[in-house]
Amino acid sequence: MDGADKPGKDRTVCWVGGVPIGFGHPVVVQSMTDTDTVDVAATVAQVRLLADAGSEIVRITVNNAEAARAVTEIRARLDDVSCAVPLVGDFHFIGHRLLREASSCAETLDKYRINPGNVGRGQRRDENFSTFIEIARDLGKPVRIGVNAGSLDPEVLAAAMDENARRSEPLSADEVEVEALVESAERSVDAAMALGLPEPQIVVSCKVSRIGPMLAAYRALHRRLSVPLHLGLTEAGMGLKGITSTTAALSVLLEQGIGDTIRASLTPEVGGDRAREVRLCQEILQALGLRSFRPAVTSCPGCGRTTSTLFRELAEKIEGTLETRLAEWRTRYPGCETLTVAVMGCVVNGPGESRAADIGISLPGSGEDPRAPVYEDGKRVALLSGGSIAQEFLAMVEAYVERRFGGADTR
Repeated sequence: MDGADKPGKDRTVCWVGGVPIGFGHPVVVQSMTDTDTVDVAATVAQVRLLADAGSEIVRITVNNAEAARAVTEIRARLDDVSCAVPLVGDFHFIGHRLLREASSCAETLDKYRINPGNVGRGQRRDENFSTFIEIARDLGKPVRIGVNAGSLDPEVLAAAMDENARRSEPLSADEVEVEALVESAERSVDAAMALGLPEPQIVVSCKVSRIGPMLAAYRALHRRLSVPLHLGLTEAGMGLKGITSTTAALSVLLEQGIGDTIRASLTPEVGGDRAREVRLCQEILQALGLRSFRPAVTSCPGCGRTTSTLFRELAEKIEGTLETRLAEWRTRYPGCETLTVAVMGCVVNGPGESRAADIGISLPGSGEDPRAPVYEDGKRVALLSGGSIAQEFLAMVEAYVERRFGGADTR
C-alpha cells in the first residue's frame, strides 16, 4: 500500500452471505458464540439467541478438526429453523490445515477470520497464510484479516522497534505498537491480494484493549486502506467498565465516519446474557443516529421536584411494553423502530421534551396538581389524571403506533 488517503468513493463493499459490509451500507452488528463448537445443540441455540437479538453476522470458533466437522451440521440445523444469519469461522494457528482437510466446513462458512500474527513464523508463516488465502480465493469466501495487539507478529513489532531506536526523537511505546499493527495489516492485505484474493473479499480489523492506541490504529487504517473495517475494543472488560470503554471507543470512530461493522467484546457475568453485547452495539448506533433498532424512550433522571415514583414506574412500564410488543410491531408496523416516546417527571423540561417526541407525557412532579398533558407530534391531545394515568397513556401509545405505522397515518 502506498499509504495515501483513500477517498470514500473508492472504498469497497464486502458481501458476507447476504449482508453487505462497507461504503454506502449501514454499519453491521456482529457477535461471537462462546460455546464449544463441537456441542452442536448449544452452539445452534446461542447463534439463534444472538441472531434473534439482532446480530447480523455471528462468528464461531473453529479450533480443531471436530469443530470443523460440526460446522455443516450447525448450518443445517439453523437452516431448518429459518435462521439464515451468516456464519464466520474464527481460525487461529491451524486454520489453513482445517480448511484444507475439512472441505465441507470451508464451503459452508460465509467468511473466514485469520490472525496474521499466529499462523507461523518465517517461511512456514508465508506458506500457511498462502494456503488459507488460496482456499478463500477459490471458494469465493471473504476473509477478515484481524490483527490484535495481544498476538502481533513479533517480527513486525521487532522491526518497528529497531526503526524507532534509530530515530533522533523516538516515538512512545504505544505509537510504535500502532505503527506495527497497521504495518502488519497492510502487509497482509497486500499479500492476500497478490495471491489473487479480490479486494471486495477483504475486511480488516486492528483490535487493542486500550482506547488510545485503538483509535490511532483505526484512523491510520481508514486513511491508508479502502477495504471495510471491523471495529472492536478487544477484551473490553466486564460490567459497567466494559460497556463504558466500548461505547467510548466505538462512538469516537463511528462519529468520524470510520467503521463498517462492529462488535462489543464484553466479558459476560457467569450465567449472564451473551446477547447483551448485541444490544450494546445497537444502542451505540441508535444513539449516534446511524441506525434505528427499537423505539426510544426519553425520561428524566428525577430531582427534588419528582419525589413521586410515578414517572419512574411509568417509564419502566413503557420500556417493558415496547420491548414486549416490538416483535409483533415489527411485523405489523414497519418503521415502528423509529418511534420516540417521552416520559417526563415535572413541568420544568417535561412539556418541551414531550412535544419533541412522537408521543410524550409530562407528569406534574411532587406537590402539584396530578394532571398530566399528553402530546402527539408536538400537539397536546389529552390531559390525564387520577390513578389510571399509566394504563391510559400505554393505550394511547398503542393506538398511536397502529395509526402512524399501520398505514392509516393521516398527518
